[in-house]
Amino acid sequence: QVQLEESGGGLVQAGGSLRLSCATSGRTSSAYAMAWLRQAPGKERELVARIRLSTGSTVYADSVKGRFTISRDNAKNTVYLQMNSLKPEDTAVYYCAAQMSILRKYEYWGQGTQVTVSS
Repeated sequence: QVQLEESGGGLVQAGGSLRLSCATSGRTSSAYAMAWLRQAPGKERELVARIRLSTGSTVYADSVKGRFTISRDNAKNTVYLQMNSLKPEDTAVYYCAAQMSILRKYEYWGQGTQVTVSS
């Protein structure tokens, strides 16, 4: 099994920064990719960033390119999302998720962490 636990959310003013952390345990070392997704009130959940674990290659939503950076620390079994130049529209619950195979969707999820950006 895989366990994911997010932390680092909070309230920040527009233009500020936050770093989210996703502590992982279980067989995440064999995962295909790790990702951050978010869901704002009244909106569908959307992919924010994804990192392929074998290559380190990353994918970002257009809305966060140049502002957010996903990374992982294998020694700490942790995935990060550095968020800079935050905007009010970044307000959402942010989830960490694990994709175990290229053929499968995100199977494991954290409980989510709230990010609120005030204008």
